[in-house]
Amino acid sequence: MKLKKLIVLLLSALIVLAFTACGSSGDSGEEAPADNGVLLMATTTSTEDTGLLDYLQPLFKEATGYDLQWTAVGTGEALKMGEDGQVDIVLVHAKASEEEFVANGWGVERFPVMYNDFVVVGPAEPLEKTDDVSAFFGAISDQQLPFVSRGDDSGTDKKEKKIWEGLGIDPTANPNYIESGQGMGATLTMANEKEAYCLTDRGTWLKQSMDSENDYTLEIICEGGKELLNQYGVIAINPEKYPEVNNEAANAFIEWITSDEVQKLIGEYGVDTYGQALFTPNAGTDN
Repeated sequence: MKLKKLIVLLLSALIVLAFTACGSSGDSGEEAPADNGVLLMATTTSTEDTGLLDYLQPLFKEATGYDLQWTAVGTGEALKMGEDGQVDIVLVHAKASEEEFVANGWGVERFPVMYNDFVVVGPAEPLEKTDDVSAFFGAISDQQLPFVSRGDDSGTDKKEKKIWEGLGIDPTANPNYIESGQGMGATLTMANEKEAYCLTDRGTWLKQSMDSENDYTLEIICEGGKELLNQYGVIAINPEKYPEVNNEAANAFIEWITSDEVQKLIGEYGVDTYGQALFTPNAGTDN
């Protein structure tokens, strides 16, 4: 009898535990996000380095059920991944290249999402702070001051090269001009080590410079020129070129990120930590 009673007690305890486990997943009142598959994105390093995509990813999953997975590279490489059909969507920042991408049939349509601006960081001397981009870059060339370029065909690299080209200057004639061939974070670290000037997007600079591990001595020296606008656009890969792309997920992301609700979230991102937003939303404009 004692053995039979013990068995009954054990079975009762197991039943209680089973019901408790089943109830714990439903008692919270929160439903798990739907699982609609994966959206593959190629994007610029700045959207990753600023932490923006880490912030948006779970919100997108909750709203749509799609799991956003991305590869952060330079804009040129991101667009090449789109041309090769390796991703479903691209989020980059080189408007002329984006428009060419769509014109060539690789992308369906370009939608502006947000912008920030580029700044030049560097040592406080010998150049003084200014918003005159042409004079600033001209002085770097004339005085052969150290300058670290990304040199990776990224949106930042394209912007820098366009500035030099507009001035009729070959930057490589400067013996102290270096191309890192790396992302923005690594390029800033190199510029800091060499006490060199460097073009960067403001969002990445704010995040990287406030990271205590970096211990940057550089500061913003040139900012505010109209040439330094940094616009981001999103483009779904053309399913007529690559029928296997997840066009439904890509369209869901475009609709989501350009919505008023998410645009507001983008405009608030970074304010609590950095005292200013890292990006300014501008979906629906012609930028």
